[in-house]
Amino acid sequence: MNPVQAEKLTIALTKGRILTETLPLFAEAGIEPLESIDKSRKLIFETTVPGVSFVLLRGSDVPTYVRHGAADVGVVGKDLLMEFGDEGFYEVLDLGIARCRLMTAGSGHDRRPASAKMRVATKFVNVARAHYSARGIQANIIKLYGAMELAPIMNLADEIVDIVDTGNTLKANGMRPLEHIADVSSRLIVNKASMRTRNPIIASLIEQISTAVASRQGD
Repeated sequence: MNPVQAEKLTIALTKGRILTETLPLFAEAGIEPLESIDKSRKLIFETTVPGVSFVLLRGSDVPTYVRHGAADVGVVGKDLLMEFGDEGFYEVLDLGIARCRLMTAGSGHDRRPASAKMRVATKFVNVARAHYSARGIQANIIKLYGAMELAPIMNLADEIVDIVDTGNTLKANGMRPLEHIADVSSRLIVNKASMRTRNPIIASLIEQISTAVASRQGD
């Protein structure tokens, strides 16, 4: 597959599991880092396409960088797009990678007085608020950044809203998935201004990544 045509372009990638599954897709589009990302502490990497660079970010920062034009293109989980919205960029492609589920979870035993609000621990504050509100449940949302399973154990919360993959961590902590909120996978997003000003290179990138995604789904 031919690489996209050389032109300055910054692509924000999410660190961790998503990165491991993202890099092969870009490689199929002819875009690879010039040095090993795993062996470097750098955050910006030049690629095999002159003028095209990767920048490594926390997933929650990718929408911000793309929204404000610091990056032209980004790869981020659908869960974070649901939480932070899509102002300033387009969600152009479901990459079909890093699949998981966004769910509520708990012990399954309701220990709250009938008049009490549900206490919910999560980093997905907006998603959780909308989910419980749609079900007519008053929820006190407690924002945490990790180890959600501890919140019910320590009596900080009645339930949590979190990403569920295998469910093994929940089970190990005496919890189980309760309500399904959304299926999650990684998405390709593009800054709205960049889509206009760099349309040829971005359109070519989208086409080639789409081909790579379709090829994998056909395997």
